Amino acid sequence: MPYLNVSPTISALRESAQDFEMDRGWLHHYPSHHRFKIRKNGKVTLRADCDCCYLQVGQQQGVELLQAFNAWHEAYWRPIEINREFASHFATPSLGGKVMRMVARMLHRVLHEYGPIDEGGRHPSMTPAE
Repeated sequence: MPYLNVSPTISALRESAQDFEMDRGWLHHYPSHHRFKIRKNGKVTLRADCDCCYLQVGQQQGVELLQAFNAWHEAYWRPIEINREFASHFATPSLGGKVMRMVARMLHRVLHEYGPIDEGGRHPSMTPAE
């Protein structure tokens, strides 16, 4: 049975990392619009709008593609994900987010000022003197 030769994909992952992205668990190659699902055993599923998807990827090349993908993911994609996540921590919150933060700050101040509440639902410092 003939197999699809994915050596151009392996080379592109190494030489043109910026042409790829992860999209819902699929490796997406922008220029060709090809999408690859690469499993841990080296099995590859290809989605494409051309005849490329009619051939399967051989086991050996699937393992080679998995190795190239793992290297690309660690060296290129993971740092992008981390930087995006970091930037999102400093994004301007929506109006609802601002209100929630204001309420949380107020609640924190009240709890900090009055301290813990006992089992009876009272603040320990508010118990009657004996």
